[in-house]
Amino acid sequence: MGRRKKKYIEGIIEKVNFPNMSEFTFEDKKVNFKGGIEGQKVSVVVGRKREKHMEAKLLEILEKSPLETNTTCPNYLECGGCSYQSVPYEYELKLKQRQIKELFQDVYSEEPEIFESPLKTAYRNKMEYTFADMYKDSPIMLGMHKKNRFYEVVDTKECNLVHRDFEIIRNAIIDFVREKNLPFVKKRTHEGLLRHLIIRYALTTGEIMVNIVTTTQSEFDKNSFVDMLLGLKLEGNIKSIVHTENDSLADAVVPEKINIIFGKEYITEKIFDLEFKVTLFSFFQPNVFGAINLYSKAIELCGDIENKVVFDLYSGTGTIGQIVARKAKAVYGIEIVEEAVESANKSAKENGLTNCTFIAGDVLEEIENRKEMVDVIIVDPPRDGINQKALEKIISCGAKTMVYISCNPKTQKRDVQILLQNGYELKTLKIFNQFPRTVHCETVVLLSKLDVDKYIDVEIELDEIDLTNA
Repeated sequence: MGRRKKKYIEGIIEKVNFPNMSEFTFEDKKVNFKGGIEGQKVSVVVGRKREKHMEAKLLEILEKSPLETNTTCPNYLECGGCSYQSVPYEYELKLKQRQIKELFQDVYSEEPEIFESPLKTAYRNKMEYTFADMYKDSPIMLGMHKKNRFYEVVDTKECNLVHRDFEIIRNAIIDFVREKNLPFVKKRTHEGLLRHLIIRYALTTGEIMVNIVTTTQSEFDKNSFVDMLLGLKLEGNIKSIVHTENDSLADAVVPEKINIIFGKEYITEKIFDLEFKVTLFSFFQPNVFGAINLYSKAIELCGDIENKVVFDLYSGTGTIGQIVARKAKAVYGIEIVEEAVESANKSAKENGLTNCTFIAGDVLEEIENRKEMVDVIIVDPPRDGINQKALEKIISCGAKTMVYISCNPKTQKRDVQILLQNGYELKTLKIFNQFPRTVHCETVVLLSKLDVDKYIDVEIELDEIDLTNA
């Protein structure tokens, strides 16, 4: 049997649903595909055909949308990181608000409030770049992978998401490796030295961490590398330079060996009156000023937490748990990443908090080990949401109040539906535009435990009641 001939079709995008899924109508069927902006004329290749819709892949933008009135950075089409860079910011806010409202419409009827990020540009505090070429046999480049391309990177000059110091450091390292003629790792042969560069920037303190990731196939002059970085004129201050060795075949940063070649192993970020040590691989909100807004609202939704016990589940480095601990009676955080738990307990001690404890382990198992009666549960799980068995354990705790923070509203909606079936009521839904100019946002919901005595309806026939002994 011969291969099925690919079908190419064109259309004008009618709607963009969450998360970044566009659609138009072709021969009375919806065509669904990732990417695009409402009003763009596009070319797609059709994949699976269903009864009422077709799944496709975006090939080319043939005509701009009338909505695209903004100027963009030089890499807008190749990079793909800032999908909404070409439309007005006000449209982006309304789009995300409409998308989340429609996503939750069967469980929440009100208009969800959306909160803007304090910074619309230069808000990211972490970037991971790849050493590669921009095209076959080009000079070595340090940038982001091109959209839908595995082997090539784009020169991310004039990137709007990061502080200008990122670009100064990146450009200096490009010059350094070209001058030293250092080879990057070829994806097909796995031969070469240079793999990745990670920059972390504590925007509240100006402290910078630079991490260069290489194989062990050859050496480079680390002293010259450090001297070069420390000689740069930056607004911030480089406090940590790290060399990570990684010989794995995967195109990911695997920390097989970590060497601190200058300074300390962390940088410090400040939220409210608390300090947090951000290590090389610890998770920290990419938009710290947006996170301050989000955490403030999440804590407000918790209500009066004085003299109450709070569980901080999927607690990461303990940021929100420590903020809550300033008012709560006790906070217990559970996180599976041991390094994050060590960092959380250490920073809690240094912040003078004696009423919060962070435990390393799986939420499913560790909740069962907690004997405390919990009043409030805060959950901030990874993108996959909460494991169903873990969710059952969380429900069994019987907390009156639950605040669910999510970076993936789709999995949050799934989990909320289960919570509603198990005695909780969805009180509030908030949207936070944590990642301006991208397709992403974060959502926070408040759930309250229903009073069983008030909400259970029991119908009893009078003739079933024995009144002889009354």
